[in-house]
Amino acid sequence: MILILKPNIDSESRDYKRLESHLTNLPNIEYRVHKVIGAAQTLTEVYLIGSTSALSLDEMRSFQAVDHVVRISEEYRVLGRHKDDSRPTGFAYNGVEFGQDNLNIFAGLCAVDSPESVETMMRALKENGQVCTRMGAYKPRTSPYSFQGHGKNCLKFVFELAGKYGIRVIAMEVTHESHIDEINQALDDTGRPTGVMLQIGTRNTQNFELLKSVGRQQEFPVLLKRGFGITLDESLHAAEYLASEGNHKVVFGLRGMKTNIGDPHRNMVDFAHIPVVKRLTRMPVCIDPSHSVGGRFRGPDNILDIMHTTAQGVIAGANMILVDFHPNPSVALVDGPQALRMEELPKFIEDVRIVREAFESRLALFSE
Repeated sequence: MILILKPNIDSESRDYKRLESHLTNLPNIEYRVHKVIGAAQTLTEVYLIGSTSALSLDEMRSFQAVDHVVRISEEYRVLGRHKDDSRPTGFAYNGVEFGQDNLNIFAGLCAVDSPESVETMMRALKENGQVCTRMGAYKPRTSPYSFQGHGKNCLKFVFELAGKYGIRVIAMEVTHESHIDEINQALDDTGRPTGVMLQIGTRNTQNFELLKSVGRQQEFPVLLKRGFGITLDESLHAAEYLASEGNHKVVFGLRGMKTNIGDPHRNMVDFAHIPVVKRLTRMPVCIDPSHSVGGRFRGPDNILDIMHTTAQGVIAGANMILVDFHPNPSVALVDGPQALRMEELPKFIEDVRIVREAFESRLALFSE
């Protein structure tokens, strides 16, 4: 059961203390309090854990501190979409809205290699009206001898250039809790010119201690990629780990499943699960066409497979696109063969706009 308290309620108020006293005395039930800080108001959600089926909804609604009550109807307690659940399906961060009804493009470098590449990318994004990007500083790799990313050594110039070109949010993978501290320090050192969305990669989807650490910090939103060899349910529970620790600003990423059935693509595209995730949870859904396809394959229609795959995700209702670009893919230190080129960025953005309009037309068709 979830109790949503009245907006901006004071935890020292009489009404709050009365509710707190009642919950403390409930047998075999514990509760967790989460604060959801929005642009205009702060919401307090109280999660009751244990044998709550016998609790009366009317009794809980009778407390002056309580705005409304939601009975848990899905396994994903915090992020799930429950019956009569009117909680929002998104969040705002650093001036950018993330939700199940909009779309953001995060085009950028899979791995940061040089200040020149970063500046070229960010300049192109600004020229094309974009305010989000991806920049990999920490790169988990299959081989211990492969490039692992420049780590904290590249953070300052990445953040400074983001500020120079008006980039508001950078998606950046972390593989250890110490990376959060390094990102925070670099942001402080550069005057916080931009924002960061922490990314949990597919190899770490079930690194539960990392999930707990990232979930405990509530400043940065999180992009959690689906694990490449586990079920959707297992990956959604991984997202719940983040939320159970207090961070509700979670985007769920689909990046293809590891199987040779998808050959010649790098992974089997799983974008048909976009509406499934949106039906089961309140999370916005991201697609990663670059790591799904894994190469610059092109059909007889002269359209790259990556663009076709992106269109499949957008037409199914994706809310975020994570896509690799590079000024010179032939010298990229990570995933160069799948990177799109700077001159392809305007067409990519326009193609996304066309398909998004088609999706919105579909929404209008089925709303009648």
